[in-house]
Amino acid sequence: MSKARTPARRTHKTSDLPFVIKRSAIAGRGAFATRRIRAGQRIIEYIGERITHVEADRRYDDDAMTEHHTFLFAIDGTHVIDGAVNGNEARFINHSCDPNCEAVDEDGHIFVEAIKNIQPGTELTYDYQFERGDEDDELDESRYPCRCGTARCRGTILAPRTPSKQERAAAKRGRKKDKRNAKGKGKGKGKGKGAKQDKPSKKDKSVEKDKSAKKDKSSKKDKSVKKDKPSKKDKSATKHEGAARRADTTAGRTVRADSRAGR
Repeated sequence: MSKARTPARRTHKTSDLPFVIKRSAIAGRGAFATRRIRAGQRIIEYIGERITHVEADRRYDDDAMTEHHTFLFAIDGTHVIDGAVNGNEARFINHSCDPNCEAVDEDGHIFVEAIKNIQPGTELTYDYQFERGDEDDELDESRYPCRCGTARCRGTILAPRTPSKQERAAAKRGRKKDKRNAKGKGKGKGKGKGAKQDKPSKKDKSVEKDKSAKKDKSSKKDKSVKKDKPSKKDKSATKHEGAARRADTTAGRTVRADSRAGR
């Protein structure tokens, strides 16, 4: 049986239906929007005969059914609405695990309201959240399958299963482990201020030392090549050239002196 939540606000009722009933890919017939429906808009009230849970079990024996098909909507722990008796078009709105509508319980009356903006041609859906039994979950899930086909489909129209204490503890340990692994991977690899740098190994230090030594030797060799001393032969030639230049200079001075004497 479907369940509804208690609303946070009251919205105005619509005077005419913003949808039509036709064949659905989800199940049987469905309700499809004929115009744009805004989020928060009240679409229709779910009505039908109000009966007890005991009477509902008598009318509809799930164990005897080859396929589940009822229009029961639970109001509380005592009564349900049987949409198959004196019901309206609301009973054709199908289930989805990723719905665009929701069922709202307001003073014992069930209303279907949009929770998203719905475009014309879109099928209206809400999450049935059928109550789970206390026995075999797998059997119940196979008896109440979901065919909504959405990415969030949980495979059943039953309400999401509440994880056990062991499952919650395991999930918590898993999150802590993921967090530690994430911290370990990020260590020393950050950029900017405060990022730790990996220290070079002894092997790296040795290689860098050898490279530095070779570089120093090469530098010294280059300096020695640049500062090679001239040979004795070169010195002698340089000396003679200097003497010749001085002699020429002296001769030039003598000539100039003679010329001044003649004046």
